[in-house]
Amino acid sequence: MTGNGTWRRVAVWAVLLMGIVIALPGFAQVPQGAGGNGPESESESEAEEKEWFPLDSLNVGLGEVPEGVLRSTPRDSVRSFQQLTGQERYADAAHLLNLSELEPEAQRQQGAELVRQLAEVFQRGEGLDASELSGRQDAAIEDPSGQHPQAGEPRRDIELASLEAGGEAYDIRLARYRVDDEDPVWLITPNSIASIPVLYEAFGPSLIERYIPERFKTPLGRLQLWEWIALPLFLLLIGLVGWGVYWFVGLLAYWFPSGVVSIFTGRIRGPMALLIMAFVAQTLLDYVVSFTAMATTFISVMLIALIAWSVASIALRLVDTFLLKVTRRFVGEIDDTKPKDERRLLTSLYALRRVIILVTVIAVAVYVLSQIQLFETLGMSLLASASVVAVLVGIAGQAVLSNILSSFQLSLAKPIRIGDLVMFEGQWCYVEGIFYTYIRLRVWDERRVIVPVTYFASKPFENFSVINPKMYRSLELTLHLSADIEVIREKFMALAEQEENVIEHHKLCCYVTGQTERAQTVVCYLMGSDPFAGWVAEMQIREKLMAFIRDEHPEWWPREVVVLSQRDIARGDKPDA
Repeated sequence: MTGNGTWRRVAVWAVLLMGIVIALPGFAQVPQGAGGNGPESESESEAEEKEWFPLDSLNVGLGEVPEGVLRSTPRDSVRSFQQLTGQERYADAAHLLNLSELEPEAQRQQGAELVRQLAEVFQRGEGLDASELSGRQDAAIEDPSGQHPQAGEPRRDIELASLEAGGEAYDIRLARYRVDDEDPVWLITPNSIASIPVLYEAFGPSLIERYIPERFKTPLGRLQLWEWIALPLFLLLIGLVGWGVYWFVGLLAYWFPSGVVSIFTGRIRGPMALLIMAFVAQTLLDYVVSFTAMATTFISVMLIALIAWSVASIALRLVDTFLLKVTRRFVGEIDDTKPKDERRLLTSLYALRRVIILVTVIAVAVYVLSQIQLFETLGMSLLASASVVAVLVGIAGQAVLSNILSSFQLSLAKPIRIGDLVMFEGQWCYVEGIFYTYIRLRVWDERRVIVPVTYFASKPFENFSVINPKMYRSLELTLHLSADIEVIREKFMALAEQEENVIEHHKLCCYVTGQTERAQTVVCYLMGSDPFAGWVAEMQIREKLMAFIRDEHPEWWPREVVVLSQRDIARGDKPDA
C-alpha cells in the first residue's frame, strides 16, 4: 500500500508538471496581452501625462520650497505670486517659475530678478485677478449647463495674459508639472520666462518713475501714491495742450481768407484739439510715464476712442464743407426757384452724407472694439445673448430705426427734394434738410419746423414743386350788383400783364362766380412762376384793384340798403304830403 501510495503521488506530480510545461507558452504571452504590466498600464500612464508634464527634476538650484508657497492649483499659484511679490520676497516667488532652462547655480539669482520683472509687467501690462482662475487641481472647466466644449476635461496648460511688445504678441502661461511621485504643481512655463525681458523692456518702469523716491511708491488702493499725484498733473498737461491747439486752429481760421478753407478750419477746431491731445498723451505713456495696468488700460481705451472719434469727425466736417461748397455753387438759396436737377443733386448729396456717416460710425465702432480686444473676451457672450440684444434693440430703438429707414426711403424715392415747396399741415414750407431721424422745414416767416421722418412720411402733404413750380392763384372781390364786370376784367388784365411774376398771360381770366341780393362775387385767375411769387402777385394785384375801385368807382362797393318808405323813388313815386 505504501508503494502504491508513493507511485500515486509521483503520478500526480508528473501530471502537474506536464500541465505547467504545456501552459508555459500561454503564460509567456500574458505580459504582451492583458496582464497588469502591459498596454493597460501604458495607457494609464499616457492618460496621466495628459494631466501634467513629467519632469526628472525641478528648480534644483532654489532649494526647498518655503512654507506658504501654494502651487497645487492655478488660483493658488497666482495668489502666492502676488502675495510674495507684494512683500518683495522675490527669491521665494521664484519657486513659482519653471527655471529648467537655467543652470542650477544661476536659478536663485536670475529667478528672483525674473520674478521682479514679471511682477512689474503684470502691474503695468495686464492686471491679474486670481479669483477668476480655476481652483481645481486639474483646472477643469466647470460648466453646469454643459455648453462649453471642454467642460469637465482636465487641463495642464492655461493662459494668464497675452501682451504685445514691439509689434509681437507674447503669452504668459501657467502649466502643471510633476516630478516622479511628487504632487503636481502649477508653474510659469519656460517659454513665458524667456519673454519676460522683452516684456519688461516694454512695460517696465518709465523714465520718470526711476527717479521717484521709494516712499511715494507705497500702494494706496489700486494705485500707488505717486500715481494719485501724477494723474491729475498728467490730465492738466494734456488739457493745456488741447486748449493751445484749439486756440491755434481758431487763429488759423481767422487768418485764412473767407471761403471754404476758412470754414473747414473753423469747424475742425474741437476734433483737431482732441486728436493732438490723444497723440501727446500716448507719446507720454510710451516714453515718459507709465501707470499701473488699471489706469493705463482706462487711459488707453479713452485715447483709442478719442482718436477714432476725432478722425471720423474731421472726415465728416470735410464732407459737410464739400456739401456746402456744392450747395453754394450749384444750388444757392434753398427754395424751389432753382431747377429741378440742381435740387435733386442736393438731395442726393444729403443722402450720400448719411451713408458716409453710417459707414464711418460702423468703421469707428469696429476699430475701437478691435483695438481694445473686446471681440476675444466678449465673443462667446455676445453670441450667447444675441437674441436678447436683438429684442432689446428692437424695442428700444424701434423709433430711431424706423426714422432712419424712412429717411433713406425719402432720399431714394424723392417724393420731396431739398428746396421743394410743400404745404404741410396748413403751412407753406421749404424743405431745408433731410436728416437721419427728422426733416427740417423752413416756414415762409423764417420759422423752422422739425418733423420726425416717419411722421412726415405718414401724413399727406402737397408738393408744389414735384413737376413744375408754377401755380394758379385766384383773387376774390365782393362788389355791388351795379359793378361793371367788363371794366374790372380789363383793369385786371392790364395789372396782371405788368407783374413780372405772372406768366402765361393767355390764361388770365376774370368771372363772376356768385351773386346775392346785395352783391356779386368776382374771381380773377392768374398763373405765377412759382407758388410764392404767385402769392405775392395775387396780393399786389388785389391792392391795385381795390385802389382803382376806391378812386374811380366807390359806388361799386357793397352796401347795406335801409328801407325808409314803401314808395319806389326810382320809378318817380312822390312822398305823401
